Amino acid sequence: MTKNSFFLTALILGLFIFSSCSKDDDDTPTIQTKDISFNLTGLEDLGSDYAYEGWLIVDGAPVSAGIFTVDAEGNPSQTTFTLNEADVAAATTYVLTIEPSPDNDPSPSAVHILAGDFDGNNASLTVGHSAALATDFTDATGGYILATPTDGGMDTDENSGVWFLDPAAGPGAALNLPTLPDGWKYEGWAVIDGTPVSTGTFTEVTGADADGRFSGSAGGPPFPGEDFLINAPAGLTFPTNLAGATMVISVEPSPDNSANPFLLKPLVGQAPADAIDHTFYGMDSNAVNTNPSGSVTKK
Repeated sequence: MTKNSFFLTALILGLFIFSSCSKDDDDTPTIQTKDISFNLTGLEDLGSDYAYEGWLIVDGAPVSAGIFTVDAEGNPSQTTFTLNEADVAAATTYVLTIEPSPDNDPSPSAVHILAGDFDGNNASLTVGHSAALATDFTDATGGYILATPTDGGMDTDENSGVWFLDPAAGPGAALNLPTLPDGWKYEGWAVIDGTPVSTGTFTEVTGADADGRFSGSAGGPPFPGEDFLINAPAGLTFPTNLAGATMVISVEPSPDNSANPFLLKPLVGQAPADAIDHTFYGMDSNAVNTNPSGSVTKK
């Protein structure tokens, strides 16, 4: 072999090796992506400490499908997310949760608000899905009386307290509410001169609720409720008169994102302007007016 032939052979061999290495690099598999988009109504601004997060259920396990917020008008910050194509194709269910922000936990929280199963490329989302709250609250019923049992037996200001009990039942429970899944609690409210004031959170319709900051020193009945006698919030004066006020039962995330009622308000009742203490007043079903809903599409 001549000297020139040797160098030519070496050059060709080097180019072949370089070309082979470059091809191996080019053959590195790339992840294929696919979009999902959603159309949601009825969600509310969660404030700066919480956000919504979507999840795809793939082979029984959750895969994050994007984090977004909602402004004061209910508009999501983002409605389309680009995800792994294989995850999107294999997803059987979509779940929407409420998460802390920032969130250091890669798993979903217990606060599932909407969910739906995919039928082809589409999923309709409801609160009643078994992966959300498992009820739409349309069968909820309730009522209350005005009374102030914690005032030590005084007969004044009897319209300054609300108790969710039925005196004709012994007294007995006045609320008929479904059992909530983990991550949720009920909360009672009296809207006084436009200001919602909590009567306390609860998970059972019998037994005292988790609050009593406005009540007097005497014990109250074993039902959710509150006397508005002390510690009035700014702008209000206690005792008050709840005649004409609106009573609300809300469904709250736990932990709670706000001191005001959450968007889910299955029961609402306005006390008559001439309300009489210890008289039972019913509440109206309000679930269809406050339940969020929506749909998700695989693009």
